[in-house]
Amino acid sequence: MRIQVGCEMTYDFAHDTPVVAMLNVHASRFSDLERPDYLQTVPAVPLEGYRDTFGNWCNRFVAPAGRFTLRTDTIVRDHGNWDVADPRAQQEAVHALPVETLLYLLGSRYCETDRLSQTAWDLFGTMAPGWARVQAVCDYVHDRITFGYAHSRPTRTALEAFDERRGVCRDYAHLAITLCRCLNIPARYCTGYISDIGLHLPHAPGDFAAWMEVFLGGRWHTFDPRNNSPRIGRILIAYGRDAADAPLTLTFGPNTLVDFHVTTEEAQPLTA
Repeated sequence: MRIQVGCEMTYDFAHDTPVVAMLNVHASRFSDLERPDYLQTVPAVPLEGYRDTFGNWCNRFVAPAGRFTLRTDTIVRDHGNWDVADPRAQQEAVHALPVETLLYLLGSRYCETDRLSQTAWDLFGTMAPGWARVQAVCDYVHDRITFGYAHSRPTRTALEAFDERRGVCRDYAHLAITLCRCLNIPARYCTGYISDIGLHLPHAPGDFAAWMEVFLGGRWHTFDPRNNSPRIGRILIAYGRDAADAPLTLTFGPNTLVDFHVTTEEAQPLTA
């Protein structure tokens, strides 16, 4: 299957402003790209690329004052299968976890494990560790939070999402991640493209999305508390402890996002 992905984001900047953008498909999918998804800017400015602590590809540049557009576009070759479930995946004891996963047990900017630990154990502590416990967390978060773009707030934490019971996909992810970490399950925040391929119409407009990966049975598994159902064509851009580590754009000055388009759709097969 071929999936067309890309975005176009237009800003108004009050003055020349440093920006870091994470808009490129993650390195784990580079071999699936039919062409590089180079970041393009209008007007053109010099870009400095680098990998951050988590291995995400970042572009650093200075946006000039005025109207400024970022754009990416590529086609990803995908197996076309739904997200895979593994109900037999087991939770590992903390002392047996790989060292590199321990970071994802800790509290972070949007994931207040110290504030939600007792809640997590009260809700899920009697369940057998493993896949079913994580799915129970996702079911709970999916049912507790009401989705709505009008509810979006960039400063909302997991505890605030728990109390306010509303938010967008990043809030679902933050709350589920926090509850999993409280239960000694490594969990990390992911952002990228999720398609509507294979779903019944009508579809919402294309958008970026947030989900989580948890470490069970020796590897990372995908869970999506917002949609709480499998998807075809889930394409990672970046991951980290929470949204603070994986912002699509990080701007160091005042600006207004004036236009925003995301493409995630099945492309026509190549002809011989």
